[in-house]
Amino acid sequence: MTNDTPPIPLITMATPLGASHSTTGLIRRNISGASFKNSTTIEYHQSDFSNDRSSEDEVSSEQEDVYVSDADSQLFARNRDLESTSTNHQYTAQEREILGQFEAVDYLPPHSQAYKKWLSQQPSRLDWDRWIMMGLIGFLTGIIGFVLHQFIAIITQYKWFIARKLVEHGPTKLLHMIYIDNMKLRINNTLYVQTYSNVTESHDHEMRNIFWAWLWVVNYGLMFCILATASVVLLRPAASGSGIPELIGYLNGTVVRQIFNIRTLVVKFFSNVCAVGCGLPVGPEGPMIHMGSCVGAGICTKFPFFTRFRNSEDKRNFITAGAAAGVSAAFGAPVGGLLFAMEEVSSFWNLKLSWQIFFCCMVATFTVDLFNSAFDGFSYRGDFGLFKPEKYILFQINKSIAVNILLFVPTVILGLAGGLLGAAFNVLNLRIIRFRRKIIFRQSSETMKKFIRMVEPCVVLLITCTVAVFLPLLFSCSRLTCYQNMETDGHVDEHGGASELCKSPNLCERHNLEVEKDREKDAIWPCHRIHEVDIGDSEFIVFTNSSINEVGVLLYGTGEHAIGHLFSRDTHLDFGYLSLCSVLCIYFLLAAWAAGTHISCGTVVPMLVIGGLFGRIMGRGLVDVIGIDKILGNRYWMWIDPGAFALIGAASFFGGVARLTMSLTVIMLEITNDVMFLLPIMVSIMVAKWVGDYLTHPLYHALLELRCIPFLDVEPTVFHNKRIVNLELFAASDVMSAPVYVVRIFESVGYLSRLLMTTGHGGFPVVGMDGRTFRGTISKSEIMVLIKSPDVYEERKKVSYATLSRTPVVTYSKLKRNRHEKAATITQLYKTSSCSNKYINLLPYINQSAPCVQESFSLHRAYIIVRSLGLRHLVVVDHNNHVKGIITRKDLMGFSLEERLFEKYIPAANQPQTNTTEIREIPTQENHKSRHQDRVICNGSSNNRAPNKKKRRRRRDEAGSGGGHLPASRTPSSNVDKQGGQQDPTAGFTNPAAGVNNNNNNESGNESHV
Repeated sequence: MTNDTPPIPLITMATPLGASHSTTGLIRRNISGASFKNSTTIEYHQSDFSNDRSSEDEVSSEQEDVYVSDADSQLFARNRDLESTSTNHQYTAQEREILGQFEAVDYLPPHSQAYKKWLSQQPSRLDWDRWIMMGLIGFLTGIIGFVLHQFIAIITQYKWFIARKLVEHGPTKLLHMIYIDNMKLRINNTLYVQTYSNVTESHDHEMRNIFWAWLWVVNYGLMFCILATASVVLLRPAASGSGIPELIGYLNGTVVRQIFNIRTLVVKFFSNVCAVGCGLPVGPEGPMIHMGSCVGAGICTKFPFFTRFRNSEDKRNFITAGAAAGVSAAFGAPVGGLLFAMEEVSSFWNLKLSWQIFFCCMVATFTVDLFNSAFDGFSYRGDFGLFKPEKYILFQINKSIAVNILLFVPTVILGLAGGLLGAAFNVLNLRIIRFRRKIIFRQSSETMKKFIRMVEPCVVLLITCTVAVFLPLLFSCSRLTCYQNMETDGHVDEHGGASELCKSPNLCERHNLEVEKDREKDAIWPCHRIHEVDIGDSEFIVFTNSSINEVGVLLYGTGEHAIGHLFSRDTHLDFGYLSLCSVLCIYFLLAAWAAGTHISCGTVVPMLVIGGLFGRIMGRGLVDVIGIDKILGNRYWMWIDPGAFALIGAASFFGGVARLTMSLTVIMLEITNDVMFLLPIMVSIMVAKWVGDYLTHPLYHALLELRCIPFLDVEPTVFHNKRIVNLELFAASDVMSAPVYVVRIFESVGYLSRLLMTTGHGGFPVVGMDGRTFRGTISKSEIMVLIKSPDVYEERKKVSYATLSRTPVVTYSKLKRNRHEKAATITQLYKTSSCSNKYINLLPYINQSAPCVQESFSLHRAYIIVRSLGLRHLVVVDHNNHVKGIITRKDLMGFSLEERLFEKYIPAANQPQTNTTEIREIPTQENHKSRHQDRVICNGSSNNRAPNKKKRRRRRDEAGSGGGHLPASRTPSSNVDKQGGQQDPTAGFTNPAAGVNNNNNNESGNESHV
């Protein structure tokens, strides 16, 4: 670095990119054979050969065992959980090891001769079969959504039905009164409760009956909770959580194994039914999205009639369609499902895909509504095909309210509150997950670790059930009685005075007879029955639905029950501050805790409940400030309705947690049918997003970072001195990894085997017989399949690019099926001298359409190319098309860009970029001699060239390329990147691209150094 160039402070990191201070996930083996002079000690990731054991189980287990020191910091201290979206997440050394275990996949299939031959054999159907696939995905996802909600409703309603009867009559009397034939359940958010002549009307329930009700609720819930968590922990750990972070990571280009197979789908469905039905503060919407994607992945890979869709591009498109259909089936929101897939989960989009996914969402919604119209608890009720509003719209709003410009003032306040509470929810959830990992990390026994994972959801359920049964004891029942004067159309209370609750005929009639007519049945607390409806010679008509317990109503059943009550209109004085605040605090903590447990669960319903609670608190405050008389008597103030503010609050909190905008707005409209509040919902969501982005990352992206799943955002963000760094000022050579391992188009089996055994790279550039000219790329998995296929072996001979055969021997179908070979197989083949001396013609199997860019190509545009095309590797070449480096997805992650760019001088906006190449660190002669002495030689050959001669050649390449080598401090010798072909030059290996023709035998490649 020149003296006039001030140094730029580096970001403080635990270790450089890819560095490792532990041997977690690494195995050391001695490999020797006839092809080697001496045995050599080799390090490699065991997950490179995923068939040795279940790679997904390895990754999940290691993720749970990773414990970092910042987990002991204060809850809301500035750390990796509490960071704005303009700050790139920084990974520890242990987390980078897990990050390196994930493998990437190209969005488009490799454009090889084998692929083109397979493609020519597929029938051409003018895409009608693709539309059939989309319709089939929507239909099956709709069926799953219908069955899922029916099971959840039956389990929930039976639990609270028995609990209510136990509180009313006790266990002994209940056995005499209730028979199986008389226990009728209705699955429309209410219970059909039979009326007995001796119903208890006293508020003073015996504690013995309450204890029996609590005992029933806890044991009934624990039975299903144990089933929910045991199925996940013991059968399929990949089915835990909502599955949305893993889905986003996969569609972004990272392979997350075992999340889209039939076993995961079955466990996901069963665990979610049990988890939501038992009473945990979770929802089914997130798992429905994951299950829809499982349907999309399964149909395109398992159905024998759609073999032409068995490629990476179509599979990702169908998975995206399944995720959108899951949203449509869960919410009854087809347009919201389409926008959700486009905004949140998908990284690759086009107009044609929009039409197909829109059709898939339409079919999914139609299927759910069709079955809901005729079936109730799996019993046929008639009216087949009659789409009833109460079933068609999840949280139907029957009354529209005119929007006043004054409404936007509290809307902005709700947006601020939603952003703050959403950020707090994210931080609390992440801190609980890290604390959980700390506890599990301390356990040495795998049995104990599984036991802890299974016990935790049961503890959450025990607290939830205890609160639901005993917390209402602290609150008295509220009377809901309204008298209407038939002569004056006025309202008086039972003593002849003006009623504060009933001030207008519409409020009286609507409140008692339409919206909340079954509220007294929506709790296990049968409060005192006050009056019946009386229409006689009296001048008054008495409307009543008895008294209710506000806390009991909110904690009754599933979260969807509470949302329906919170969103209800013309219920200005139904819920008091104390009841709303108490439920808000308890539900907030329990929902943040339950969201990370080892069950299949979603956070959408809890987010709507929490947002509805603090939104209704603000609405109730405005009612008390303005006055109920003024609100109901003047049209100008009728926009003040606690139910309307609950809707706005729910949208703001949802936006503050997930940071969704377009899709969330449409979903909120579709589930409530309240178009009048479109603008307030949009304003609250945008304000919540801005506030939340300033404090934390979105929840799903934070979980991606927590689980160390590589992810490329829409735009790269690099900050220096609190200013955005313009990546257009940098070139692809500034972040590329060099030197690069390359393979020739006609390569020896021994070289290929050695390359796979000594590196963890996911793919390699393929060069011509001169060892430098770029011809394409080939993945590690394809090389493994070719090595395992003796039919492709050839004898050593003189070949050229023009004379090599382009006819594939191994079919593309076989290359796809056998992507993972065991390490033992490769080792055995490598030790066999007869196989090591054979050669493979790679020309029919390389991706001939692999993109490459010049060294001076814009870094920002390289990022756009990699993300937009879904590339796994981007090869960097010079003006002669010679390979100089390679860029992988991990190289373009935010933390990697910062590390690599900040190691150089970051020029000012008006400073020429040429200065960046003058400060590159050139390896010293001593370091080079050390690398020369430590390198591993294939097939017993040695390179005796003097180090200073090779150094001169490297300097010559460096001057011509603007920097072909990385500084030794940037890429440590332990760096293993499965997604790319980069490796540290200090690892003791020679760069084939920098001069492999050391023996004047260019066509054989047998003397190439690895």
